[in-house]
Amino acid sequence: MDEQVVGGSAGEMPDDAAGAHVSPAASVTPNDPQYADCVRGGNQRYIGAPESVRIVNSTEQVVQVVQEAVDNDKRLTVISSGHCFEDFIFSPDVQIVIDMSQMDRTYYDPARNAVAVESGATLLKIYETMYKEWGVTIPAGLCYSVAAGGHVSGGAWGPSSRDHGLVVDHLYAVEVVVVRGNGRAHAVVATRDPNDPNHDLWWAHTGGGGGNFGVVTRYWFRSPGATGTDPRGLLPQPPKELLLSAIAWSWNDIDQTAFMNLARNYASWHVHNGDADNPLRAVTSYLILNHRSNGQLGLITQVDATVPGAEQIFADYLRYITDGVSAKTGALTNAMTEHSPKPQFAEPIRLPWLEATRFNGTTNPAQNDPTYRAEFKSTFMRGVFPDQQLAALYQGLNAPTINNPLVGVQFTPYGGRTRAVAPTATASVHRGAAFKMLFSAQWHDPTQDDVHISWARDTYGSLYPDTGGVPVPNDVTDGCYVNYPDADLSDPLYNRSGTPWYTLYYKENYPRLQQIKRRWDPRNFFRHRQSVQLP
Repeated sequence: MDEQVVGGSAGEMPDDAAGAHVSPAASVTPNDPQYADCVRGGNQRYIGAPESVRIVNSTEQVVQVVQEAVDNDKRLTVISSGHCFEDFIFSPDVQIVIDMSQMDRTYYDPARNAVAVESGATLLKIYETMYKEWGVTIPAGLCYSVAAGGHVSGGAWGPSSRDHGLVVDHLYAVEVVVVRGNGRAHAVVATRDPNDPNHDLWWAHTGGGGGNFGVVTRYWFRSPGATGTDPRGLLPQPPKELLLSAIAWSWNDIDQTAFMNLARNYASWHVHNGDADNPLRAVTSYLILNHRSNGQLGLITQVDATVPGAEQIFADYLRYITDGVSAKTGALTNAMTEHSPKPQFAEPIRLPWLEATRFNGTTNPAQNDPTYRAEFKSTFMRGVFPDQQLAALYQGLNAPTINNPLVGVQFTPYGGRTRAVAPTATASVHRGAAFKMLFSAQWHDPTQDDVHISWARDTYGSLYPDTGGVPVPNDVTDGCYVNYPDADLSDPLYNRSGTPWYTLYYKENYPRLQQIKRRWDPRNFFRHRQSVQLP
């Protein structure tokens, strides 16, 4: 057998020892008082009713639970932090859920000369451990409570990606509990080494999405070309300081022309400053276009403060973004999409890197809201908006059917070092994107589900009438982000393009993902509504 079968420690163990003499995972059933807390994630539209939730704390326990599910023909899914936008974890037919949240260590593994991260580790904990112990980081996401498990396997973009690429560009190895054709569950380590017989399984977890091939139990990170055995030199070093700014415009001062100029300027700047070696990759900026009922539009920007002339770089960027927008900028005083008010940053402030990262990641009011309900859609952008798309976006954000300040569209940057890797070198295929868009509606009252879901569908579809209601890959749009899954992409009522959902997510990489699926999960045991299909 060619797999490396591993145990719960960094070392390997013989195949016949995996899972032997291991205490069973804790089982939470409907009779237990904590059950209600274990069958929901962040989006309260999706609350599960499985027979049990298994709280695991080792790879061996994962193997045991997966084997039990296989032997008893039980539908199984996995949760690490619960940030999945759809019902892929808590769909009605799921009978067993593996909860990875207690496998949350980050540590240096000398056996692989890499920093190991268990799949339940949340991003803020990862950042704090990596930076405080070794002065390094990985370019992962903004939200503090997202866990590594599904985030990394989906490609994992973050605020430092323009400077350091995607997280998977630093992924050395992954440990996955798989089920092969013989129905036996076991753990496999797959590495970046092209001579590794399991290399294809590593590749699948560099953007192939979660829930497709097995249960990820841990990742190992070491940047390509890193040398030595000191973890301080194995991963990117973030800047010691960031220049952080948060500004806003009053909707009362923004007409359609100004709105279109603002969005077009953001797009144009990122299209023209997206090369891998562009020195302006030191800029990371979010344009937040809220529904008019919010009262404000926002721009949150961070600049590597160690770059010479950082203040001037920011000033030049702001001048570019506001060209043709006569409305005055002011303090960002309203909560918008995933961001809390930040009035103290109306003028840019220098902060230590970890402080700025912690502040940006933990001031998301939705992360701790037990009534949070949401609908999301995404678009990768390669080019500058046609006027029709901007006019449609303006109309959607002025729709009279909605009166909710937490409805809007956020632009987040790509480009820079994300382009230093070829589209097929990893499963993360959207390397040519300049930025991406996240359409989001957030609300609390279940009776308001229909109005908010309809707003998201109508606004999103109105931008793409010539391509069947979705952003098919072309010179302007480039498909959708698998870490922002959208079940509507599989529905011909909303995707009339003839371009299937898997092409929007994976483009030319999908056939290879299917072949990997056939090798590692020929029974299609790991699946959800938009999982990679067997060829």
